[in-house]
Amino acid sequence: MQSKRSFIETYQNLIKIPSISAFDGSIDQPNQALIELLGNYFRDYGFDISIHSVPDSRGKFNLLARIGRGEGGLLLAGHSDTVPFDEGKWQQDPFVVKQQDDKLFGLGTCDMKGFFAFILEAIKEVPLQKLKKPLYVLATADEETSMAGARFFAQQQLIKPDMAIIGEPTELKPIVKHKGHMAHTLSVLGKAGHSSDPEKGVNAIEIMHLAIANLIQLKQDLASNYRDDSFSVPQATMNLGHIHGGDGENRICGHCQLNFDLRSVPGLSDNEVISQIDQALAPIGLAYPGRLERHLMYPTSPPFACKNELGIIELAEKFTGFSADNANYATEAPFINELGCDTLILGPGSIEQAHQPDEFISLAYVNPTVSLLRNMIKAVCF
Repeated sequence: MQSKRSFIETYQNLIKIPSISAFDGSIDQPNQALIELLGNYFRDYGFDISIHSVPDSRGKFNLLARIGRGEGGLLLAGHSDTVPFDEGKWQQDPFVVKQQDDKLFGLGTCDMKGFFAFILEAIKEVPLQKLKKPLYVLATADEETSMAGARFFAQQQLIKPDMAIIGEPTELKPIVKHKGHMAHTLSVLGKAGHSSDPEKGVNAIEIMHLAIANLIQLKQDLASNYRDDSFSVPQATMNLGHIHGGDGENRICGHCQLNFDLRSVPGLSDNEVISQIDQALAPIGLAYPGRLERHLMYPTSPPFACKNELGIIELAEKFTGFSADNANYATEAPFINELGCDTLILGPGSIEQAHQPDEFISLAYVNPTVSLLRNMIKAVCF
């Protein structure tokens, strides 16, 4: 039996369950209660529900809801977690939805637990028993940190939809490409000693200086060779973001560490980037055996480009009235793409509200988003 919950009530129930994702274990939270709530909500509409424990995620879960038989169909996806909130900067309890000035305020209203409320509202008027292809809803874990939920779902290969929409806040503009992101730590182990006799030590800063020179050359090569002019910043970029070495001006530096990131364009794989970084650093490693070590700070987020083999871009442009665009932020789209489907990032709300105090979404998005979702379901599943 279908539920009679209102859109606002659904929103309130989703937001009031904390599901913060953070690398800091003291503030990281489980998402099981939210996943089970979503499972109950979609079960009310006749969906088959499966809940999967995500490996290496501190006890987090994915939810997959399915209705309809056959192959292909449409996947509507989103993440169940939020970022932490800034203590003292919110004017309200972030877990209590406040409705004011035709907006809903609360942590996750925009990014992006609220997207599931839009889906539930949309399917109220869809004759789900008449679907010719399946409709799926996916809620993932830990998008805001490791993207472990989406990575695991891609590995499972449980479904093969024709098309997928990830409901991140895009102002209902179809996002068809975004850059990737990775971050590295480069550590140099020197040998400390008194600065009055440099030959008795090995200066880690001097070795790092040589490594940085090679990284800067790689940065220039990547910018020249890997470009996509559809982005506002068309080239692959590298940023040397943080460096620290030594503990005194009168001591030979015994250790130096550099943190840097790289944002790649579609067509440049993560493995290729890492290989080029290691090749650039290899001469330094040979000159100073055992003194150079590079490792990822956290799992990579690959670049994304929509396959558009079945025309999802044209459908989205038709139903939204907006032309396709690109984004500079990373999402779960490259992992959903591994299912073999046409994938878009397309959802209500503005990215400007994401990760901000007093996060909100405008209620003006309700009707156009519900209409978009119903039109997509009709076009793909009927």
